Amino acid sequence: MEPKITLRSVDVPVGKNTIQGDLRIPQNSTAIVVFAHGSGSSRHSPRNKFVADILNQGGLATLLVDLLTPSEEAIDMQTAHLRFDIRFLADRLVGVTDW
Repeated sequence: MEPKITLRSVDVPVGKNTIQGDLRIPQNSTAIVVFAHGSGSSRHSPRNKFVADILNQGGLATLLVDLLTPSEEAIDMQTAHLRFDIRFLADRLVGVTDW
């Protein structure tokens, strides 16, 4: 029997910005796996959702989060600047983890 899973969209504050994520929490979950996406892939990726589903079935909560805001993603698609800014992305990931 699969656990009951609570699913909700979340807005995660990171500095002056807010990034979006999908949080799934199985009943009685005691741990969470964070999927962080900087560019090119996103929380909407079918492959990542599939992996999250498997983890949820095993009782692990998952947070699929985009490290870039939609406007940053649009800029990065043109410039590829942010996807290689490791310090920037690491700071965002720290913000998500702290949240």
